[in-house]
Amino acid sequence: MKKIDASKFKEHSLSILDSLEPEGIVITKHGKPVAKLIPIQEHSANLIGSMKGKIKIKGDIFSTGVRWNAQS
Repeated sequence: MKKIDASKFKEHSLSILDSLEPEGIVITKHGKPVAKLIPIQEHSANLIGSMKGKIKIKGDIFSTGVRWNAQS
């Protein structure tokens, strides 16, 4: 995995973001790791909202369907 000093990352951050590899990059200060930058997995982000309009709810989803009496 690549490592880069924080000051160099600050100078070249936009170009680093454009060429970020899947394993990411470790950002260091004085030779010690302080952060790890990894790309977002796009395939999982595409799942959000993908089922909208494809699922229908039948009945009350907040009920177990069993009647009970709290007094007994």
